[in-house]
Amino acid sequence: MAAPAAEGLAVTALRSVIHRVRQAAERSGRRADDVRVVAVSKTKPISLITQVYEAGHRCFGENYVQEIIQKAPELPEDIEWHYIGHLQSNKAKQLLTAVPNLAMVHGVDNKKLANYLDRAVSSIGRQPLKVLVQVNTSGEESKSGVDPSNCIELAKHVKLDCPNLEFSGLMTIGQPDYTSTPENFKTLLNCRTEVCKVLGMAESRCELSMGMSSDFELAIEMGSTNVRIGSTIFGPREYPKRQ
Repeated sequence: MAAPAAEGLAVTALRSVIHRVRQAAERSGRRADDVRVVAVSKTKPISLITQVYEAGHRCFGENYVQEIIQKAPELPEDIEWHYIGHLQSNKAKQLLTAVPNLAMVHGVDNKKLANYLDRAVSSIGRQPLKVLVQVNTSGEESKSGVDPSNCIELAKHVKLDCPNLEFSGLMTIGQPDYTSTPENFKTLLNCRTEVCKVLGMAESRCELSMGMSSDFELAIEMGSTNVRIGSTIFGPREYPKRQ
């Protein structure tokens, strides 16, 4: 009997998040429309995603290829799917083939992956795919992403050498405890300035994907255009128990 209540809670939580996003955008002199809320539904059932969809939300994110390729075909085609985090090169074509409504990949962190995605888009014949270059702004070895000193080179490769990809900006995961000293967000802002200078791109055209459940308001105040909200909307992750 608990499931319907939990599903109702997700919609209430989404509305609260949208309200907080609007307030954070206004505090930084921006419009709420400038910030995309990616509802990260990893480990969550299709029924729960459907509830949030029926409340009017269209932008969802997943972290695992196996999960998104199972869910996407079962859900409406007008969902804008975002793949977030590390993607293995050999899974690129499988992902694009199974999810024709994949809107963006947050997390291209090497040239090999960019090349695989570029070829996959070409062979499938779909629209160019928007990608964000993932930058490791915290220096933690456990996190994927290029070193900030290499982000220009990778962004240039995507923009100039991958005709089927659209370089759309930068992404970072950062550190969950970085609330009062947001150095990782500042690092991403600095990377954007450098990248845009080299590519001759307006900074307003270069998206920033930074901020999650614990720090999205701060990220928006610092200029984020994509916040990735999972547990605040959907509740704690539910990983299958190992036998």
